[in-house]
Amino acid sequence: MQSEQDEKNRTASWSFVCHLDYGGRGAVCRVVQDQGGISIRAVKCAPAVDAAHPPVFLGLDEEERVFLMDPESKAISRAEACPENAFAPYAYREPGSDRVWFMYDGDKETGCDPLNCGDSGSSVTVVHTGGGSSDPALLDVVCVGRGHHVTTFTAPCAAFPHVPRRAFVSNLLDGSISVLGNDPGDEASYLKVLDVIDLCEPDKEKEGGAGIPNNAFPHGKVFSPVTGKIYSLNNGYGTIAVIDPAASRIERTIPLKVSSNLLLSPDGAWLIGKGADRKCDPDHVMGRLSVVDIQRGEVVTTLDLPDLYPSTYRFTPDGGRLYVTSAATGKGAQRDNLRKDVIYVYDASRLPELVQVDEITVGLADCGRRPVAFALQDGGQTAFVPNPTDGTVSIVDVGSGQVVDVARISDEAVKEFNFSFWDGNISGC
Repeated sequence: MQSEQDEKNRTASWSFVCHLDYGGRGAVCRVVQDQGGISIRAVKCAPAVDAAHPPVFLGLDEEERVFLMDPESKAISRAEACPENAFAPYAYREPGSDRVWFMYDGDKETGCDPLNCGDSGSSVTVVHTGGGSSDPALLDVVCVGRGHHVTTFTAPCAAFPHVPRRAFVSNLLDGSISVLGNDPGDEASYLKVLDVIDLCEPDKEKEGGAGIPNNAFPHGKVFSPVTGKIYSLNNGYGTIAVIDPAASRIERTIPLKVSSNLLLSPDGAWLIGKGADRKCDPDHVMGRLSVVDIQRGEVVTTLDLPDLYPSTYRFTPDGGRLYVTSAATGKGAQRDNLRKDVIYVYDASRLPELVQVDEITVGLADCGRRPVAFALQDGGQTAFVPNPTDGTVSIVDVGSGQVVDVARISDEAVKEFNFSFWDGNISGC
């Protein structure tokens, strides 16, 4: 019976689009599985253009034509080939909509976007994909704070019908959160910066400094419909700021050490932090997963992971499993001793306990980030786990925890692999 289910999952139709960054040049391809098996549809590459302001890669249409945005004119066009220096920004697909939010972290030195925001910050680009029925359209380019951004969306929910429709964009280098109106029906506030939340905790700053910029270094933010609150990880302080989204006000903080990101459980009751300790042992990295009880506001579970750097983590589409990917960090013996070819899988129904139910051997990720994505089909759930160093993607049947296929997407190592969520076929990070 199990072999019949495995075969059904193996032949279920799915597809995903990915961008491969080789360092200074990139490529795009679509990976498709149908009754004929797995095929790799590489998008034609074009020579690099305009090194100062390269085009922005947005996504693909069904015929493998590339959607590109000119960063100066903001015009969106279709092209048969993708320039090898096209910029592929990190993107968030807004839940329940055909809008994608593209994040620009700014230049490496200042964290600013000189083209759109001068020296005051960097930008967020919001695009309507067209939903397959029309051409994509640029909605706006919004200037926020400096540095890397994480975006969380709020909206009315059953328990808290008065929560406003807003987008909360954290600004890593400023130590702040930009609050954007996100109700298309409210023209006066839609995609406008309504407020800026100062995340500074003066008692954790040198000489009691206050204001923006500060050393909060926010990275990781979720909205829980169980409490109607936003939870923002202040990585620099080792705390979680609990924020009222209607008032844009910090109500309290929760201590959370050794964490660099936050994830919300499917039932909205638990926060899961992931991070790594590189300081305690010069020869070994100690990964860590932490579970925070939202109602009690305290850490209730801590799990250390010897010689594992937890790169990214996501729940499966049905909420039943938590996938944690491995990648590389540190240097010397620390990096050499890391496990860089495994996925740890946990039973989400046992939260707040972290009960491991699988360890899946995949390919190598001797790089800083390994994302994961999922497809939900009638035949089950499929996980896509890239192995950047090998130039492959492992196809995992979530039900059995088995690697059922390995797709070769590149003949050389990939520096950074990113999934595209333009068409909404897959979920993940």
